[in-house]
Amino acid sequence: MKATSMRKIREILRLKHLGRSQRQIASSVSTAVGTVCGYLQRASDAGIGWTEVVSKTDAEVEALLFRDVGRNPPVRRAAIDYGYGEKGFIDY
Repeated sequence: MKATSMRKIREILRLKHLGRSQRQIASSVSTAVGTVCGYLQRASDAGIGWTEVVSKTDAEVEALLFRDVGRNPPVRRAAIDYGYGEKGFIDY
């Protein structure tokens, strides 16, 4: 999977600021509508839009958009009942 350039991400935010639809934006930047939707959702979650992005460096924008990447909490699973095998299996 090829990463989207920061130039394209900035263009997505700029076009959204201008009121373009996600399909129009996707066509303009030659990417999938799902990709556009994903970046707009990230921007919304970060509380930033085009007006905030203009004054920031690429590194600052990237830090805001991807600040939660890799921070997924571990899945909690039920403890394994190792004694179950000793009790035997119930035949239905």
